[in-house]
This record gives sequence, structure tokens and C-alpha cells, in this order.
Amino acid sequence: MTYEERQERREVLTYVYDVMKKLGYNPINQITGYLVTGDETYITGREDARKTIRKFDRDELIEELMTEYFE
Repeated sequence: MTYEERQERREVLTYVYDVMKKLGYNPINQITGYLVTGDETYITGREDARKTIRKFDRDELIEELMTEYFE
């Protein structure tokens, strides 16, 4: 995976996190729910957050989180 690919995944997760936080959701719980279940209703459709997170497969996002955690 290239640096650019990793950066884009981080940007997507950060964007969705920020939107969820701004709207009063608990973004950690909501993003985790989405990643574990695949249920897109965990992510709000407002400000295109749901559309944005779908740019990547859930497995790719989990891989990014795990890579970042263990580095």
C-alpha cells in the first residue's frame, strides 16, 4: 500500500469522524458499529459522510486502523 493510499484512508476516517462529532454522535461507537457489522446506517448521510466512507471497503479501513495502531 502506498503512502498516498494510506493518507486517503486516514482522510476519509477523519472526515467521517469530524462530521459525526459535529452532529452530536459518538463517532468511535458509530464508526466501530459500521466496521463490525457493515450496517451503513451507523454513518450519517449528512454532509456525504456515508458516501465518503464507502470509498473504501471496510476491510481496507480496518487494515489502516490496525496498521496505524501497531506502528
